[in-house]
Amino acid sequence: MDRLDSAYDDIARGDDHPDGAHAVSDGPDAGPAAGVWTGVSPKYVWPELIGWVVTGLIVAAATTPLWLLDRWWAYGITAAVVVIFALVAAFTPRRVRAIRYQLRDDDLLLRKGVMFVRFVAVPYGRMQLIDINRGPVVRALGLSDLKFVTAAAASGVTIPGVPADDADALRDRLVGLAESRRAGL
Repeated sequence: MDRLDSAYDDIARGDDHPDGAHAVSDGPDAGPAAGVWTGVSPKYVWPELIGWVVTGLIVAAATTPLWLLDRWWAYGITAAVVVIFALVAAFTPRRVRAIRYQLRDDDLLLRKGVMFVRFVAVPYGRMQLIDINRGPVVRALGLSDLKFVTAAAASGVTIPGVPADDADALRDRLVGLAESRRAGL
């Protein structure tokens, strides 16, 4: 548990690199899991913001027929929806900065979340497919999403907002690691 706490503290401090990537290295006494945490591109904030703003506008528009009732609470519902989605949009940059991954000796460790933090370790030997997705907004920003399909179909591990060139190189590296680990099984 101390390793996770140490990793969380290192991530919270974060280093910004000139190329936009975020990397944090563990200290000399960080234990066997010491390594470099890599963050997603800061440009990934835009697809996330666009998604939340569009969803908020649709939900707010869906509440406008209630205004025909000419009741105060109908306007309150629309206002509450707008405030909630505005707050979510305001915290989006922090949530994106919290997404980090680390390539370790035997697995890939992914960390997501600010309030509810999720650590997922994906063993290289269990990776069956590494899928690169590029939607229109993400592609326009030169980014990709890496999705990992493992032996457990419900794992749903995705690293969003990786620069396209880095995503291709990371996919090739992970495929090589997965093949070598599966050969050793």
